[in-house]
Amino acid sequence: MMTKADVTEMIMEKKRSGGTSWAEIAAMAGLSEVFVTSACLGMNSLPRDAADKITAGLGLPQEAAVVLAEYPKKMFEQTIPTDPCIYRFYEIIGVYGETLKELIQEKGGDGIMSAIDFDMHVEKVPNPKGDRIKVTMSGKFLPYASWE
Repeated sequence: MMTKADVTEMIMEKKRSGGTSWAEIAAMAGLSEVFVTSACLGMNSLPRDAADKITAGLGLPQEAAVVLAEYPKKMFEQTIPTDPCIYRFYEIIGVYGETLKELIQEKGGDGIMSAIDFDMHVEKVPNPKGDRIKVTMSGKFLPYASWE
């Protein structure tokens, strides 16, 4: 039985051997580059038609489409990662997490930004002082509810 980890490994091998970019894989599916990348890494599920398009485009077995469409178990290690790129996001949340919470709640009330009804874009922005990376996140505000 094929797992999400197996499919991720197959996709990464196709990327390495074929020089395929995440943008090209996302274009196969007709979905966001960030979302498709996340799904291919096992953290989201793709609609079945998008999974079929990706597996066909990459020449993967049909079972891979079934796995890409399965709901994920969003399990990840709770330790701080050592990969510098991922670690910096932990650092950003460590430094600005309370600030983000305060500002979100001041502007929206007692609630959270959803990572379910969510989108994100990553772009490289030229800058005379050195190129920058711009990450834009937008999530639906979900207020906490009171009950009896």
